[in-house]
Amino acid sequence: MATYTYEHIPDQGAKAGVLAYLATSAVVLLLMMVFGLLMRLEQAQWISIGAIRFYELMTLHGAGMVGIAAIAGASIMWHFLRQYVDLSSRIFVANLVLFLVGVVMILGSVLLGHFHGAWTFLYPLPGKSMGLWSPGAAALFMGGLLVIGVGFLLLHLDIARALVARYGNFSRALGWPQLFGHDDGKAPPPTVVASAMVTVVNVIGLVVGASILAMMLVNLYVPEFDIDPLLAKGMIYFFGHIFINATIYMAVIGVYEILPRYTQRPWKSNKVFLASWTASTLMVMFIFPHHLLMDFAFPKWMLIMGHIIGYLNTVPILVVTGYGALMIVYRSGIRWDMGSKLLFLSLFGWAAGAMPAFIDGTITVNYVMHNTLWVPGHFHTYLLLGMVTMVFGFMYYLGKPSHEHDDHLIDRIAFWLFTSSVLGFTMSFLYSGKESVARRYAAHLPEWVPYDRIASVFAVLVIASALVFIGRFFARIGLARHDYQRAPVARSVAA
Repeated sequence: MATYTYEHIPDQGAKAGVLAYLATSAVVLLLMMVFGLLMRLEQAQWISIGAIRFYELMTLHGAGMVGIAAIAGASIMWHFLRQYVDLSSRIFVANLVLFLVGVVMILGSVLLGHFHGAWTFLYPLPGKSMGLWSPGAAALFMGGLLVIGVGFLLLHLDIARALVARYGNFSRALGWPQLFGHDDGKAPPPTVVASAMVTVVNVIGLVVGASILAMMLVNLYVPEFDIDPLLAKGMIYFFGHIFINATIYMAVIGVYEILPRYTQRPWKSNKVFLASWTASTLMVMFIFPHHLLMDFAFPKWMLIMGHIIGYLNTVPILVVTGYGALMIVYRSGIRWDMGSKLLFLSLFGWAAGAMPAFIDGTITVNYVMHNTLWVPGHFHTYLLLGMVTMVFGFMYYLGKPSHEHDDHLIDRIAFWLFTSSVLGFTMSFLYSGKESVARRYAAHLPEWVPYDRIASVFAVLVIASALVFIGRFFARIGLARHDYQRAPVARSVAA
């Protein structure tokens, strides 16, 4: 039977940590958006920064967006998971400190050392720069990534410790007794299930990523220490694909926790929900070869596996979460505000962003589209209208002075400006891909420039609306307290 209880949420130290994560995310996000705009303006021939500076910005933009998505997602996961298990505030803060140290190292490697080998740092490019950057600059970049990875590994190991202490093992934290046996209604809440899944996949991914980074750092200074380029690429894509996918799996916890507080309906961990998260735990680790379908040297069975799982992984979590959100909102009498609207919109963005990837995962399409702007169209939709929108919804939720407080007119305008401009911006990528505009090119052919100019205008509007969201968050940051005191939580508890 569903009842509605109040819980005391994290202490002031935990509150400060979460707000520090979100403040860091907001500042870096705006900086990465500006870098992205500069790249589009260069392609549109409205400014001239040169090819080298373009690729430096591309490297920072890619690494920065992946990192900041992870930091923002981790803040949402940690904030809500702390209600169920005993997490370490010190480890949480240590992760942020290590992240900032890594960011400084990466900025130094690019802005001072002129490293521009992209965030994927594919071997052997960092060590074979043809004089464009020094081995020290490459080492600083990869060292920065390694430091950031160590911070996240510590965070996930602490989460693993807390989950095992509370539930005994990961099978129980994932709800396997209820999934494979009798559903006694005592399955872990969605936040715990999602956090367990993210912890499993990210620990494995981070270890693989740290391994290849360490190997490449040795190779920089001991070239005799040779690495198989195909193995290196597989390890990099394995790590990178898991890490970026995990960001939205962490952020969606905000949907599971916040929408029930608006609708006063619990989000239940039923068998379908548990099965979807278990399936994705496995599939997210084997899907990465769908990015390598053009690599003829890769084992054929891996490419077939990536092709098939690329189709299957679209279904479990996304469909179950989207359907669950519709059902929890339907006839609930929900009072829509900026927080709830952004969270609901984010599920559309997640679904819409997955569709271009689904299409690109088809081999015959992939041969034509993968090296075009179609692919950036996919992940900009997925991240901007999906993951980042979840973060903005969480920011508004924390900063709302009271449950009855009405949104300001500027917030409502910014919401629709953000929605329409992100759609316009991402559609410009997708249409450019349809027209075979190559990705990762600093200079574009004359017939491509009109698409770049349209995208640049939409990019300015995206930044303007994001500035409103972030400005409102900083203005209310001192008021972000209601969820840390006595926030209503819909729970299924025994009558």
